[in-house]
Amino acid sequence: MTEQKSDYGAEQIKVLSGLEGVRKRPSMYIGNTGEGGLHHLVYEVVDNSIDEALAGYCTKIKVILLKDGSVSVEDNGRGIPVEMHPTEKVSALELVLCTLHAGGKFDHSTYKVSGGLHGVGVSVVNALSIRAKAEIKRNGQIYEQSYSYGLKTDEVKIIGQTSQTGTTITFLPDPEIFTETTEYKYEIIQTRLRELAFLNKDVKILLKDERSGAEDEFNYKGGIVSFVEYLNRKRTVVNEKPIFLAGEKENVQVEVAFQYYDGYTERLFSFVNNIPTKEGGTHVTGFRGALTKCINRYASDDIVPKNLREKMGGDDVREGLTCVISVRVPNPQFEGQTKTKLGNSEIKAIVESICNEKLTIYLEKNPQEARKILAKAVDAARAREAARRAKELTRKKGAGIDLLMAGKLAECQSKNPAEREIFLVEGDSAGGSAKQGRDRAFQAILPLRGKIMNVEKARFDKILASEEIKQIISALGAGVGYEDFDREKLRYHKVIIMTDADVDGAHIRTLLLTFFYRQMPALVQEGFVYIAQPPLYRIGRGKKETFFSGEDDLNGYLFRQASEQFSLKIHDDKALTERVLQESELVNVLKNLSHYRKLIEYLQRINMWEDMAYFFLEQNVHSADQFADEFFVNNLRDKLAEKNFILGNIRPCRWKASCYEFDAAVKDKAHMFITVGPQIPLIPEFRSALHSFPEIREFVTARFTLTAGDREIPAQNWLELLEKIKSESFKGSTLQRYKGLGEMNPIQLWDTTMNPQNRVLLQVKIEDAEAADDIFTTLMGDKVEPRRDFINTHALEVTELDI
Repeated sequence: MTEQKSDYGAEQIKVLSGLEGVRKRPSMYIGNTGEGGLHHLVYEVVDNSIDEALAGYCTKIKVILLKDGSVSVEDNGRGIPVEMHPTEKVSALELVLCTLHAGGKFDHSTYKVSGGLHGVGVSVVNALSIRAKAEIKRNGQIYEQSYSYGLKTDEVKIIGQTSQTGTTITFLPDPEIFTETTEYKYEIIQTRLRELAFLNKDVKILLKDERSGAEDEFNYKGGIVSFVEYLNRKRTVVNEKPIFLAGEKENVQVEVAFQYYDGYTERLFSFVNNIPTKEGGTHVTGFRGALTKCINRYASDDIVPKNLREKMGGDDVREGLTCVISVRVPNPQFEGQTKTKLGNSEIKAIVESICNEKLTIYLEKNPQEARKILAKAVDAARAREAARRAKELTRKKGAGIDLLMAGKLAECQSKNPAEREIFLVEGDSAGGSAKQGRDRAFQAILPLRGKIMNVEKARFDKILASEEIKQIISALGAGVGYEDFDREKLRYHKVIIMTDADVDGAHIRTLLLTFFYRQMPALVQEGFVYIAQPPLYRIGRGKKETFFSGEDDLNGYLFRQASEQFSLKIHDDKALTERVLQESELVNVLKNLSHYRKLIEYLQRINMWEDMAYFFLEQNVHSADQFADEFFVNNLRDKLAEKNFILGNIRPCRWKASCYEFDAAVKDKAHMFITVGPQIPLIPEFRSALHSFPEIREFVTARFTLTAGDREIPAQNWLELLEKIKSESFKGSTLQRYKGLGEMNPIQLWDTTMNPQNRVLLQVKIEDAEAADDIFTTLMGDKVEPRRDFINTHALEVTELDI
């Protein structure tokens, strides 16, 4: 081996000039270069507009997702200054867009409070974009400057005159940076903008997607009170209206809104200068301290009945609490650049003081509401003692040994938690197979008998009385509950849920996830929870067997088999042409047609039959905005009338005033009609079909012949082609569809689901805490109506139903 020497001198020290460092290490500035980082670009620009609103100069923000993949963010604030900078000798606009750590937020003369303190926001967006443009309305003029990869492409120029003020930033993300995707998701941006509208009640935020025509307007005059009502919309509340506390001290503005519901978990969302602080911080500590003190002080008052006098802890007064805390701090100190925990020590005292004063007044003025809250807290305190006793049982010395002695937990040999993994397995039979098939060096098995308790509907003492839950807590060894869970004591760094691929298995998986999310949230937040992906299908051919995780995986295998045997001749009767597909080209076409069939099957469930779907795709119905054009709608109806459809009259759209719609049905299925209107291009499955249509268009109307040597197999249409491909590929094979883990022997279970070399694990993550909380509440909570609405909305998406 030749030893290569290299000098390390002063010339090896590199200084990245301008925004070059951002392009070299983008994750330092936006978190990652995946979907999260891509959407972070929008938030950075919107946050600048929100800062203008906080300063009192902006009342309207408009975000547009443009057809070419770029994004435009417009506000009616003061507009970025365009004058020459006194020391840098370039336009202030160019300085802000092209220089790191340049902005108006480093002193408090321009912005008293803001979310952007590093001066990296809009310049980072510029650096990570192929092209960007700033349009400034200021001083009666409209100024414009363009950029590419963070560098200006022209000078600041005047393009018009105006009486308005404001800033519009338009940018197109660079696909070389965002290699995973450059496509913005409307729903992700919608969630963040709704949140910002709740936190800034005087700002109207408009969101428009020019690709699909979807649009929303967010303006909540109730502010964070409306936010709490929104969070509790699917719950039964204890106090009818949220309690609102607000005040200002030492230039720190504090707003708190909270409301109790009839559940048992605390749901607290905190923000500093509109930035979500997922890990809380001193503002949260201050509020919690004030809440506990105030309720205990009120409980000791002589006017309170004796049966409601009880010493309550923090957990008791926060049981069933939904709360939003928003503070505006001139100099926030966040722990880490990720801005997820507030560190300013002085904020605790300020928040505690304001909340103490305001909440004491509220409780005295509203004795009926106060007693409802007190009754709930006292109830929690009395249950706490029972819970403490139940906890002691799970903590007592030898609890883990008892579990081993009972023969439940099959422990592994490794002592290193980072190496160890535990499989929570449904049923004793699957547990037996897993115990035999595992690698006992690092894999432990805990079989679960039956379904565990739904913790969403149960109080803590009842949860800890459940035998299955006690076994899980003992096996993991890290305690349970927000305050008692200790990550350092966790005995396994992979907790893998392994259930059957049927409805019961899905239910058990959901119950386990509910338990982990509500009682061991750190386990989920830190990425320790995984879901095993056992195979759904097995194909046997002679002594050889192959396993497949799902239908797409199976189809891919069948199509590859077919491409080795056949070539495909395509007959286009309209164009009177023929062509032949082979090997990888044939596989791609078959995969695209298979995907298209899935989409058509879904659309048919909502009464959009294949011919109708093809017609809309052919007519390029791609945006809800098209239905605002009456001529377009008339033309669409006239063309449909030439086909085999029954059509209603054109009328104004019932849910979008500017648009038109009409009803359509197939002649022999007149009772199953669909409304043709602006909702058509907003259906996700239709949008997916629209995206893949150019690749499959010629095949949907063609005839086919499969050829293998002298053998020819005709297919009259694409659906018949897929069926014949499958039947030919299946010849000489047996197909088995697994419903339960117990159907696999230990060797098969190891090879497919447990062997780290072959297996597929899904890591459970919380991308959006509010959305996660909402779905758990909907599916697992006490209220029936939200669950019924969810089922009505999503019933047609079910592909496999066990009855």
